[in-house]
Amino acid sequence: MAEEQTVEQVCNGETWNQFCEQLRRSGEQIMRAEAPADAQTRAEGFRYLTRLLRIALEMHLEYADPDFPGFITPSHETAKIGADNPDNLYRYARLNGARRYRVSGQRGSVAYLSFGTQKGGYETNGKMIQTGFIDASQLQLDADGHFEIILSQEPQAGGNWLRLEPESNALIVRQTFLDRASEQAAQLHIERLDADRLPQPLDAHGLQQGLQRAAAFVENTARLFADWAQGYQAHVNQLPPADQPLCQAVGGDPNIFYYHSCWALADDEALVIEVSQVPRCDFWNLQINNYWMESLDYRYHRICLNKHSARLDPRGGLRVVLSARDPGLANWLETAGHPHGTLCLRWVGADTPVHPTTRVVKLHELEALADEQ
Repeated sequence: MAEEQTVEQVCNGETWNQFCEQLRRSGEQIMRAEAPADAQTRAEGFRYLTRLLRIALEMHLEYADPDFPGFITPSHETAKIGADNPDNLYRYARLNGARRYRVSGQRGSVAYLSFGTQKGGYETNGKMIQTGFIDASQLQLDADGHFEIILSQEPQAGGNWLRLEPESNALIVRQTFLDRASEQAAQLHIERLDADRLPQPLDAHGLQQGLQRAAAFVENTARLFADWAQGYQAHVNQLPPADQPLCQAVGGDPNIFYYHSCWALADDEALVIEVSQVPRCDFWNLQINNYWMESLDYRYHRICLNKHSARLDPRGGLRVVLSARDPGLANWLETAGHPHGTLCLRWVGADTPVHPTTRVVKLHELEALADEQ
C-alpha cells in the first residue's frame, strides 16, 4: 500500500509540491528575527539556500546509492557549509555500514589528509558522529605513494582499515593545502566490494526519498548554522574556543581544535587578532566568513591566512589585522565589502592550543603597529 501511495504522489505531483514547500519553509531561517536584515545579508542568505540545494541534490539524489558510491565535493568555491575551510578540498561519499568498500588512490603532496566515516546527517538529526578515522600519518603507502583502505565493520588483518558501524552512512575526506599552487591533491577512487547487482533506473520511491532528504538537508543545515551564528552574538569581535564536543558532533575533524565567533566593524575600524606564540602543529589557519558561516570569496579576496602564508614575528607570535582597507601591514585580511560576519581559527594537530586575543582599533591607530614591523 505504501509503495502504491508513493507512486501516486509522484505521478500526481504531490511529492514535488512537498519538496517545494519545505524549500519555501527553509527561507524562514534567513528571515530570523536576530539575523541582520540588510540587503546584502538577505541576498547572501537566499543564495546560500540555493547552494545548499545543489549540494543536497548531489548527495541525496544523484550519488545516493551506497552500493555504487562516488565522491562529490560538498564544499567548494561556490557552495559552502559551516565555516568551510578555504584551504581544504573536501570529498564525500554515501555508504551503507553493512557493506564493505575500498578506497584506492595516490597520496599526493597535500599537507594534511584524513578519512572519517560518519553516521547521522544534517538531514536527519543534525549530527554527523564519527565512526572511524585515519589520517595520512597512519597510512601504509607503497614506494610511489599509492594506497588502499578497506572500509568494513570487521578489522582487517593487514593494510589500511577504516572502521564502519552498522549505522555508518558516509565518508568524508579532508585534503588541506598549505599552498594550492605547489601541492598535488590526492587521487581517490571508491568502490563497494562484492557488489551483487547493477545500478537500477530511478523509480518513484528513489525520487521521493531523495527529494525529501535533500529538502530536509537544506532546512536543517540552514537552521543549525543560523543557531550557531546567533550564539556568537554573545562575544562579538572576540575569538573564544568553540564547544569542541559540539564541533565533533557535526562532523569536525578530531585532530582540530576550533575557535568560532563573529565580527562587526565600522569603515574606520580594524580587528586585531594576536597569538603570543603559534603552537607547533601540522597546520593552522584563520578565515573570515559572512553571517551564514560561508567563507568569503577566496578566489578574489584575501580572507584566509595559514601556516604557509602568514608572517610570524621573531618570537613566533602572530598578529592578524581585519579591516575594509589595506593598512599596509603584514597578515591583513579583507572584509571583502562586508560590515559584519563570522570567523574561524583552527589548530590542527597541536599538542596544546594557544588562545588568541582580540581588540578593535581605529585605522589610524594601526600606524603604531606599522612602526613595530
